[in-house]
Amino acid sequence: MSEQPDRSQGIFSRYLSALAYRDYRILWVANLSAQAAAWALIVARMEMTYAMSGSAGLAGLVTFAAMIPRVLVTPISGYLSDRYDRRKVLACMFSLNLVHNIILTMMAFSGSLQVWHLVVLSLLNGSARAAQMPTGQALLPNLVPRHLLLNAVALNQATQQGARLVGPAAILPFMAFAGPKAAFALCIGFYALSLILALCIRTVSTGQIDPNKSVLRNMAEGAVYMYQNLTLRALVLLTLFHCGLTMSFESLLPVISRQLLGAEGLGVSVLMMGVGTGALCSSIYLAGVRDEAARGKLFWYSGILSGLAPCLLALSAAIPMGMSLRHDQGLFLGVLLALAGVFVMGASQSGYMTLTQTMIQTIAPDAVRGRIGGIYSIHIGGTMALVNLINGALADYINAPVILIGGGAVFVAMMFWSWQSISLRQIYTQGLRAEAPA
Repeated sequence: MSEQPDRSQGIFSRYLSALAYRDYRILWVANLSAQAAAWALIVARMEMTYAMSGSAGLAGLVTFAAMIPRVLVTPISGYLSDRYDRRKVLACMFSLNLVHNIILTMMAFSGSLQVWHLVVLSLLNGSARAAQMPTGQALLPNLVPRHLLLNAVALNQATQQGARLVGPAAILPFMAFAGPKAAFALCIGFYALSLILALCIRTVSTGQIDPNKSVLRNMAEGAVYMYQNLTLRALVLLTLFHCGLTMSFESLLPVISRQLLGAEGLGVSVLMMGVGTGALCSSIYLAGVRDEAARGKLFWYSGILSGLAPCLLALSAAIPMGMSLRHDQGLFLGVLLALAGVFVMGASQSGYMTLTQTMIQTIAPDAVRGRIGGIYSIHIGGTMALVNLINGALADYINAPVILIGGGAVFVAMMFWSWQSISLRQIYTQGLRAEAPA
């Protein structure tokens, strides 16, 4: 059961109402700090890898190593978050990432860091993060009343997506004057703060494990429930393609920054900050949406916009080069279009993922919520890891704008095709129907 809120009201209560609950507030800040560290590390590792090797493919490999654990680890972490106290599981994951970051920073400052070290450490970092995310998502519904679930999920999504702004912005001066190794050191503080806050959460939250079933059968319960529920299955499968076709662009950013926009490594941070700004604005807006039909329509439009936005980023280089402009004018226009593109990408992708996560949390019963979250992470994280690896390899041979436009166009076509699903069509027009957990 959620605790009683603090008795304080403000003009932003419609958008920030979930933050009136103490434990949710603590979890929110802990997640923001951890996610900021994660995105700062993604940017800094990509920049260091690209600078050391000059290969977008290796930069994609490092990003792949950070994301692929969501396929390998989340079935276990989902089980653990239903078997044990979710607060303690969360604190353990923050501890692992803190230790990882200390090792990474020491190796960077000693000059012994190599690309293969970055791959291995990215794998460790991604494993702890993969366990942390479904655990936090399973804990969240126990911290606020049910009617504030969208508000809570939207604000939590703001920590995940808006961290693309906070993390890269925090390391920007360090990247400018001291390079990626100073950014690694800053992330130690981020993870230390997350650990301290996780230990302060009071609400006890666990799932339900059948003692008469084996560990493997209990782990499989989340997959069984998800694939037997038609709405859950349709949502997760469509989101799988959304993440693969529109959101797996991180390994392309070093190429876009240097080759297309004429910017150095700082351009990666600036582009990622643009994504984070759009994501943050979208998440805050959705936190104030109360009407279920409006949520359904927003889900449809954000999906379409998610496919169109990467095309805008791709055109940021093509349009100026095709116009009769001086180099500085063309570069300026290209940068403006790129920033507009990443802002719309962040806003639309965050909106889509926030609404998807809210619907999944609404449908999933608390007894298996951690395991359902783990299966969801397998689909999403595994897709993003694999496609980032493929995109990074392709970018060594194919222009990055072509990859962005191709993926976006395919997903727009899939959104129109998804109207054939009765469950999705009903969501687009009416929102999510109230349904009792099976």
